[in-house]
Amino acid sequence: MESPLKVKHVLLIGASGGIAEACLAQLESSPDITQITAVSRQPEPAHLTKTDWISLPQQNEQSIAQCCATFPAQHYDLVISTIGVLHDEANSITPEKKLEDIGENALSEYFRINSILPALWLKGLVTKINPEHSNIVFFSARVGSISDNGLGGWYGYRASKSALNMLLKTAQIEYQRRAKGCNFIAYHPGTVDTRLSEPFQRNVKPEKLFTPEFTVERLFAILSSPPDSPPPWYLDWQNKPIPW
Repeated sequence: MESPLKVKHVLLIGASGGIAEACLAQLESSPDITQITAVSRQPEPAHLTKTDWISLPQQNEQSIAQCCATFPAQHYDLVISTIGVLHDEANSITPEKKLEDIGENALSEYFRINSILPALWLKGLVTKINPEHSNIVFFSARVGSISDNGLGGWYGYRASKSALNMLLKTAQIEYQRRAKGCNFIAYHPGTVDTRLSEPFQRNVKPEKLFTPEFTVERLFAILSSPPDSPPPWYLDWQNKPIPW
């Protein structure tokens, strides 16, 4: 499917994984997009024609600052970040079912990846985005909604996504002073058939388990027809607002 986006310069952060690969494929196929910058821990794949690939094995304050320093000023019309963690069995990270499951190391890693790294990217990108018209999208989750939390559990993931949402709401205020035309979106893609959701797909209805391609198509449709309300926007794949 051809991307409906009318942008020229795109930055994709976290360019590996199912959703990111689908996103990159659609960006590469868009005739309006002239240049893509992709940042990933993985080496560059083959057959990319518009993409400048940056391998960043470790994301931290120093490496992100150095990476952002190489970007042209006021350049990007669209930034999409897919970075996030829900489970990592190799490092004993899995969503908690009860308070006794909370561990310091896992909780720290949830916040490092889901909250701190996005904040560092926001810090580095404020002078790199098009100040007249641009969008910054971070993949969030419905479970990050404080008012929508009726089930409990998943302490680290919920709290770190809530922290991400607050960072986006707060940074939107400053960005509107420094880059007035930049809008933020916290995007909930639903349950997508990727490695991130694989252990939790058993109870998902088949019609609610989305392909990465569908998820990206829905995001691009939202970007092409954003809400009338002031940003930031916390939206699901149907373009419906989620309570913060």
